[in-house]
Amino acid sequence: MSKVLNDRKYADSHEWVKLEGDVATIGISDYAQHALGNIVYVDMPEEGDEVTQGDDFGAVESVKAASDLISPVSGEVIEANQELEEKPELLNEDPYNNWIIKVKISDPSELDNLMDAEAYNKFTEN
Repeated sequence: MSKVLNDRKYADSHEWVKLEGDVATIGISDYAQHALGNIVYVDMPEEGDEVTQGDDFGAVESVKAASDLISPVSGEVIEANQELEEKPELLNEDPYNNWIIKVKISDPSELDNLMDAEAYNKFTEN
């Protein structure tokens, strides 16, 4: 069974969000990194780019497949995890401490569209 952390919200596309003030840290879930296998490349937006809830903002490529990254919230990208450019496998090693982007969130109510840990656990079991 995949690890799910209680301090985050989850999208049905398997991204997680951790909100601190008006900054949303976004990454992929443990379930997603297991499904992808060995991650070899992460395509990310740049600082200053806008992301919209439900739209793709990049992609994760593994030896098996490529998967779009879907933004769980809307806002402005204030940081992209540059470490992933050199070491994309960090997402396999610890998907919860190795985030992908940080976004200054424009509409906190969008978090209501996401699942809590309990709901996400049930979602991934099906």
